[in-house]
Amino acid sequence: MLKISSNLFKGGVTTRFNNIIPINNCSSSFIGRYTYATETPKEIKEAKASYFVKTRGSCKSAGIVGLPNVGKSTLFNALTSSQAAMAANFPFCTIDPNVGLVFVPDERLDLISKKLNTKSKVGTQLEFVDIAGLVKGAADGEGLGNKFLANIRQVSLIVHLVRCFEDSNITHVHDAIDPVKDLETIEMELILADLQSLEKIIAEPKKRATPEQTLRHELAIRIRKSLEGGLMAREIVITDKEWPAFQSLHLLTGKPMLYTCNVGESDAATGNKYTDMVKQYSQKQGLELDPVVVSAKIESEVSLLESDEMKQEFLQLYGLERNGLYKVINGARQLMGLQSYYTASEKECRAWTIPIGTKAKQAAGVIHTDFEKGFIKADLVKNVMDMINPRVNVTRSCGLDGGQFTVTISYQDFIDNNCDDKLAKEKGKQRSEGPLYEVKDGDVLFFKFN
Repeated sequence: MLKISSNLFKGGVTTRFNNIIPINNCSSSFIGRYTYATETPKEIKEAKASYFVKTRGSCKSAGIVGLPNVGKSTLFNALTSSQAAMAANFPFCTIDPNVGLVFVPDERLDLISKKLNTKSKVGTQLEFVDIAGLVKGAADGEGLGNKFLANIRQVSLIVHLVRCFEDSNITHVHDAIDPVKDLETIEMELILADLQSLEKIIAEPKKRATPEQTLRHELAIRIRKSLEGGLMAREIVITDKEWPAFQSLHLLTGKPMLYTCNVGESDAATGNKYTDMVKQYSQKQGLELDPVVVSAKIESEVSLLESDEMKQEFLQLYGLERNGLYKVINGARQLMGLQSYYTASEKECRAWTIPIGTKAKQAAGVIHTDFEKGFIKADLVKNVMDMINPRVNVTRSCGLDGGQFTVTISYQDFIDNNCDDKLAKEKGKQRSEGPLYEVKDGDVLFFKFN
């Protein structure tokens, strides 16, 4: 720990349904014989700031941060499959941040598209920003530090890339490979920058302060004390009432962080002594996810290959089943509290990004605002994870207005109906949900609206 003093987008849906309550004396005119009790999850009143950042924060982009010459621009090039960032062997080769949209690798989307033989497949994207290397003293303006820190303030998550490879041809700002020292250097600069921001807020006049301003002032004092003890702002326990004030502080140490170890080609599959050091440090820091191990050089070369077959063969040469970018992208999405649902038909299969906890009505609005305004119900067809790892029972959406009456269907029944929505509907093997249904990661939805 650091220390300082209408019926569109037909699709298959998949989710787990709990809280099924039997209905007695159900009229024969209705298809189903169960009703789904929609429950609103209990609100968390107090938790670490990281929880509120993940569940209530604005998820915009992920910034790649680290010391100079650790491979940030090389990794960015691989992520965006471009040569937009000048990957040169000298400090500050990147001054203005490079921004790129990255398609999220999604095996579930591939599976749905394959099963339905869709004409087109559209994945979801995540924005990555390549931010120039920070150095010791950045909080005081060293190495264009103020500008770079301002760039970090604009992103939602920090991908902290650290050098875990030895190469005498690539200079290191500390002249020695010590990933823990590198991590501490960057994190110290983030703490110092936040302390400077908090001092300005604490020094603001208190006369005629509103209750909101008073709360913000008191929270700033509490966070300053924690930072001085080496505790990152995201680890501080706050209440739901304090969350708006916390968010208004725009703290660098309040952002979720994903440690990413850049290793040599020979260590891509197994890691090395340096990645072990980072993992131990990560555990001490209490980070949600273990560090990701990638070889930016391998990823860069893979991104230049044309076919998936060529890429897979190349990865196998290094003992890799999939590229490291998969772990970086999906790790970033997990820390940002993002998930995907799908719409699918023979014409198009598409993934949509929503925050965890999004209700069906708001999820419909991601496609179009008219879907949210005129929302009637969402038909759940099949959970994608059941397609990959089938359970004993799965659920299908039914066609009753309001989504009160539902039926269940076994995985085998789903297969027996040849994944045919019309045939399944005729047999009553479907299920509907109302506007308060909390969409799960991997749901395939068919929205109905006025």
